Amino acid sequence: MTKQPVIDATELRVWYGTPRGSVRAVDGVSFAVAPGEILGLVGESGCGKSTLGRALLGLLPPGAKMDGNLLYKGENLAAMSAKERFARRGTDLAMIFQEPLTRLNPLMRVSEHFTETLRVHHPKLKTADIEARSLEVLRLIGIPPSRWKAYPHEFSGGMRQRLMIALALVLRPAFVVADEPTTALDVLVEAQIIRILHDLRKNFDTSLLLITHNLGIIAETCDRVAVMYAGKIVEVGDARTVFRDPQHPYTRALLQSTITLGTDGLHSIPGAPPDLVDPPPGCHFHPRCPDAMAVCRQAEPLLLARDGGPSRVGSDDVACWAARRDLLTAEQAQPLEREELAVADEA
Repeated sequence: MTKQPVIDATELRVWYGTPRGSVRAVDGVSFAVAPGEILGLVGESGCGKSTLGRALLGLLPPGAKMDGNLLYKGENLAAMSAKERFARRGTDLAMIFQEPLTRLNPLMRVSEHFTETLRVHHPKLKTADIEARSLEVLRLIGIPPSRWKAYPHEFSGGMRQRLMIALALVLRPAFVVADEPTTALDVLVEAQIIRILHDLRKNFDTSLLLITHNLGIIAETCDRVAVMYAGKIVEVGDARTVFRDPQHPYTRALLQSTITLGTDGLHSIPGAPPDLVDPPPGCHFHPRCPDAMAVCRQAEPLLLARDGGPSRVGSDDVACWAARRDLLTAEQAQPLEREELAVADEA
């Protein structure tokens, strides 16, 4: 990356207060998104993907707290007041939520959704300008002007998802979080949504964080991919490089779990994701890892570049001791006994 990142997060943490203790949903995450770049975020359910996406926009619930540095074009969002962050939301930062039918008001027409969105952020905008601007975005995503007065229930699932994308784009943000935008859609509609996401970059130079479980969408849509496990990013890099030569055992296990035309059996990852109130010591993945060594239980691995240097903006990084055996002593590199893995605590 040569340009200043649109989003640059450093040691970002989010935790929820519970009677049992703090749930560390996002635990020391660092990444950057360049102008016009699409970064995919993938991982198991409960690993903190959606929490991270909401944290970037300041949409966390009252019981959550955030710490760390979060820069938007050089400005630290984490240090801003709620009012200042609200002013950035919509016009600079936007989110496409999953399950659009639960996000769209069934009593409001499409025109009313767009009017409300634009009037909140641009109160002096004339009615004719609101309609013209809204219809322009709707045309770009394939919704004809004849549907301007329709209600959400009159649209198919794919069309409602397009409406959610249009509502995010009508304010022309520089950065968009797309949280599972293709969930529960058939493959044809899924392909249309992917095409729209590509058009975002071409037409608006929009940067995008794409949160999904679908590794196929990541491979087809994203420039870079970040793999998240138990609140941490364990591998990040160029999507083609990560998919062709994954360095982290968890990334390899996810790729092995995908289904293709040649699949003759299902592959799963043994065990279950850890309890984020009391995660395992060292590497959080070590109780489930086939490559676990003695050091994995003793010390948390550092996020280092593949070339052996420190992590830096735009580098391909991995947090795994197995990928950096050259740093270990013979004792640290000893494999963990299988009995120890079998009795490891699971959520």
